[in-house]
Amino acid sequence: MKYIAYCRKSTDEKDRQILSIESQIQEIRDFAQRQHLEVIEFAIEAKTAKVPGRGVFEQILKRIEKGEAQDIVSWHPDRLARNSIDGGKIIYLLDTGKLLDLKFPSFWFENSPQGKFVLNIAFDQSKYYVDNLSENVRRGLKQLLRNGVWPAKPPYGYVYNKPAKKQEIDPIKSRLIKKAFQQYANGEWSQTQTAKALFEHGYKRKNGKPLSLNEVVRFLTNKFYIGLFKYNSEWYEGTHDLFIPKSLFDEVQRKLNQNKRNFADRKFNYLGLIKCGECGASITAEHKFKFYKRTRGKVEYIYYRCTKKLKQCSQRYIQEPDLEQQLRKVISDVALPPSWAEQWIKWLERDEVVENQSMEDKVVSLQDLVKIHDERLNTLLDGYLDGTIESDIYKSKKNELFEEKIKFQEEITKLQTNGSVWLGPMREFIQVAVNGDKIARAKNNGEELATFARNIGSDYFLTNRQLRVNYKKGFARLCGPTPAQIPARDTSPNSLCERDRGIEPPAHPWEGRILPLYESRR
Repeated sequence: MKYIAYCRKSTDEKDRQILSIESQIQEIRDFAQRQHLEVIEFAIEAKTAKVPGRGVFEQILKRIEKGEAQDIVSWHPDRLARNSIDGGKIIYLLDTGKLLDLKFPSFWFENSPQGKFVLNIAFDQSKYYVDNLSENVRRGLKQLLRNGVWPAKPPYGYVYNKPAKKQEIDPIKSRLIKKAFQQYANGEWSQTQTAKALFEHGYKRKNGKPLSLNEVVRFLTNKFYIGLFKYNSEWYEGTHDLFIPKSLFDEVQRKLNQNKRNFADRKFNYLGLIKCGECGASITAEHKFKFYKRTRGKVEYIYYRCTKKLKQCSQRYIQEPDLEQQLRKVISDVALPPSWAEQWIKWLERDEVVENQSMEDKVVSLQDLVKIHDERLNTLLDGYLDGTIESDIYKSKKNELFEEKIKFQEEITKLQTNGSVWLGPMREFIQVAVNGDKIARAKNNGEELATFARNIGSDYFLTNRQLRVNYKKGFARLCGPTPAQIPARDTSPNSLCERDRGIEPPAHPWEGRILPLYESRR
């Protein structure tokens, strides 16, 4: 009798659990020599037997069905089958007489009703082992997730401590990651420069190339660095130590949102800022060149015009210097005099003392809401584990509760950091407004002008070469006519141009007419 030897090593099994391919071959050779078996071929495969579909194994069965082979030798029955379909095929071939004999160095078999019964038990035991192993793996995975441990390869800057079963900060790589966040937040590194710096320190793609821009964005937006992660469509709170402050992470997100414009458009500073006032289409830009033979030679001009993609439009182009001059006027109109800013900061500090008295009550209330959501999440988990809640409903409701809980926690952090949900924005407003004149007067700062313009207003429209803007709340109240437009006899304290004429600011700006910015703060 001539035997085909089948050797298999599953790619997801540990070496200590199963003999290697080389060991199986040697075991079979020694067994064949002792039993005087003629092995005509060794069929080798490195694939799991948990599911049907092994190419080499299927070829052996086809050869047996065709009568090209009749006997198999393998190290153990679990090398042949660990699922009910493949095990059933082996038994069926024995029943039909196409497979005459099976030999195993570690298992007894004879082609008889009793032998097939025992073989069937061996196949069932192999399947039970796989099922039980999978269940244990899933159970261990769920426990890791409950403990707030990311159950996969950690992001760059972390290393997995296997004995402790947790992610730990890599003391060397974490410094590079923190520097990348800081440099990007400060505007010192672009996405391309970030990819280059990471590449120089070994952080690269699998093909050995630097990260793509999309991969840099995914890296900079990875919430694992602030203690959150998503696994199998569910959000979890990580218990790993952090080295990226939440404030730094938020600043990077703000910077990313500012830089969403196409890099190819960066030579045109004001693209994406303005729309046509007649048809509502976007304003585009283009280069034009003119040659002055006797004077300046070749001169470049930049024109902004309506794309006219929505409907017919009669609007004409405007040169960049004219547009920029109007934009500087828009910014200077809402600039805050330094003397006013100094007084407002004093009032802000006074209000901060009052706000802090009620802040503690707000924090306690929010902490109670966080506890309630934790209890609801635990109840939801119990229902899911008991089988009373379906998986899809559990995931959906869990994500909803988790996101609400994170919002409450972020509010607590803001309150504890800024003293109030409105004091921080108000202080930022003052700092932005007081820089208006400086930015409006500076030269060759088109990109800075565009960024500042987005901070103070929205819905910029261009009609008949005239720029119109809807200021954001607060900045709209700072805008007023120029000193030349104010009658000399107008000395009313309610004049919109008090800031331009050196008049003292009102008693309390956000209590009066200037800045009712955050009415909801009370």
